[in-house]
Amino acid sequence: MYKEALRPAWVEVNLRNFDHNIKEIIRAANAVYEDAAARDAASATGELASAREIIGVIKADAYGHGAIECAKVLRKNGVKVFAIATLQEAIELRDAGCTEEILMLGLTPSMYADTLVKYDITPVVCEAENARAISDAACAAGKTVDGFIAVDTGMGRIGYLSIDDDSIAAAVEDIKKISALPNFRIKGIFSHMATADAFDKEFSHLQEERFNNFYSALIDAGVDVPMRTLANSASITELPELRFDAVRPGIIMYGCYPSHEVDRSLIDLKQVMSVKAAIVHLKDVPVGFSCGYGRKFIANRPSKIATLALGYADGYPRPYSAQAKVIVNGVICPIAGNICMDQCMVDVTDVPDVKVGDEVIVMGSDGVHTISAEDIGDATGTIDYEICCAFGQRLPKIYIR
Repeated sequence: MYKEALRPAWVEVNLRNFDHNIKEIIRAANAVYEDAAARDAASATGELASAREIIGVIKADAYGHGAIECAKVLRKNGVKVFAIATLQEAIELRDAGCTEEILMLGLTPSMYADTLVKYDITPVVCEAENARAISDAACAAGKTVDGFIAVDTGMGRIGYLSIDDDSIAAAVEDIKKISALPNFRIKGIFSHMATADAFDKEFSHLQEERFNNFYSALIDAGVDVPMRTLANSASITELPELRFDAVRPGIIMYGCYPSHEVDRSLIDLKQVMSVKAAIVHLKDVPVGFSCGYGRKFIANRPSKIATLALGYADGYPRPYSAQAKVIVNGVICPIAGNICMDQCMVDVTDVPDVKVGDEVIVMGSDGVHTISAEDIGDATGTIDYEICCAFGQRLPKIYIR
């Protein structure tokens, strides 16, 4: 397998599992409400009967999984909107032939308005002057741009503040200026959840209230708001009242749960990314032999040490070294010493008949043992999102279709 990758370490992306996850998300996003009060409220507004749009979040090269290939699977499942974080990500999708709507989740500085218009990217705005620059660029190009209004309901990143009547009133006045701009249409409003993946949903419900208050104020002011999108991965399953017109799945598309606190019974996910390497070197060492920077491994028995051409520059976190384990021919083996920039060593003493070229599972499963992105994140004080993104940057990708 690694012959195709041109190096003896690679990421495997299982697109069949990705497809399974997308289908699960579509099912969950349109599931009947379990809570009676939420079901009655949705029925009263007509929301219950409507199919929700799926906005596939494929920023950061689809969380390290490969945005172009993941976009193809999303397309086959009827997903018509992709979300990214940078202009470069959008341009790469366009250059690859992507004709779907591309939503920029972050703000686009006014100096790049012409680029945004050129590549037909849907912007997010939260200030009339920035929207005016996009409007001017759209007029110059003879195009009309659809954009979202960002609302800060408690994440603290971007958006008009929605924390009290005064902040909402000030925002509405500015948005009325945006609604009057030529060649710029307000497509909807969006905000982002800060704690939807926590067991305690109190703050999530406060964000919901702030979002709804903002929306109501715009409607009362005569501003047309065709779409609302608020739900992230955790909200899709656990907060059905936040699904509104469109949902924005991210980490759950890739088979990872947002946190330990979510109810995993609500959606069946399959891990999409595996990380593998082939043994490039083996040596037998005596008692007292040390491995790695700082001599953190010292053999307490005659040992066999394998070397992998994979290190922290490939996303294998150095702080993981003391707890790191890999799977070699069905045997769980510890990393020997500190992970280096481009290589690491493994104690394979307990692996029978191990040889150069044997495949090692750094992250993934052999059907019996599993090492997940979540496991690595837990051991290093971070989250599975970061682990997947990091592995996906330098390692070549092999796609399982």
